Amino acid sequence: MTVDRVSFIAVCALALLLTLPGGDAAADAHGAKNKNTVLITGANRGLGLEFARQYAADGWHVIGTARKPAQADALNELDVRVLQLDVTDRDSVAALAASLGDAPVDVLINNAGIFPRVNTIENVDYDDYMRTLAVNTAGPMLVTAAVLPNLRNGARKKIINITSRLGSIELNDGSNFYGYRESKAALNMLSKTLAGELGVEGFIVLALHPGWVATDMGGASAPLTPEQSVTAMRSVIDGLTPGDSGGYRSYEGKVEPW
Repeated sequence: MTVDRVSFIAVCALALLLTLPGGDAAADAHGAKNKNTVLITGANRGLGLEFARQYAADGWHVIGTARKPAQADALNELDVRVLQLDVTDRDSVAALAASLGDAPVDVLINNAGIFPRVNTIENVDYDDYMRTLAVNTAGPMLVTAAVLPNLRNGARKKIINITSRLGSIELNDGSNFYGYRESKAALNMLSKTLAGELGVEGFIVLALHPGWVATDMGGASAPLTPEQSVTAMRSVIDGLTPGDSGGYRSYEGKVEPW
């Protein structure tokens, strides 16, 4: 049998497959397996939503989480998979892992966070303080541990923890933002510790400061738009090498002081 005839038969077989029920779905599923996959927590608004929008536009398979998916209108309008997740609820985190099965995840972006404005020690509410630590620090730890098998199945093996310069001990001017500062400083330490453990497996872990961004959290007076911040952060993420693991960087790629 000639090469041309073999090629003709292969083309015909593919055409027949696509005309059968489920043929398009099978082809789409195969295509999805060949895509890079990013998992973004807190993807219903702000930076998380912009991450989802940009990665989806670039052809990535995007999994975006929200505490209340039915109310995540902007996220649901994108070509992404939306899953429920409360990063402080261990049952919710376990359900996320179960939903993923053994599907590979190439990049995890621990973005979900809260930012209480508490400026004096007298005004610190214990329950609010502990919730800030739960969302901003313990949440990324729980999610990372839960989806570690998926990350191991992925090709890129990148864990990105969205932090803040307010978590820098060196840059702390000694005032305001109780709870938030501590939670981000602890997240930076978590990133460093994860990098130390997982580096031997080829993982790259980074604490990434997005800049001061005009979101619900950052406020309207912030100098950066979500699009500008996320575009810059994606460039940093794409360019990471094993030597960068355990680092603390800004959205511009600059090394931040611990």
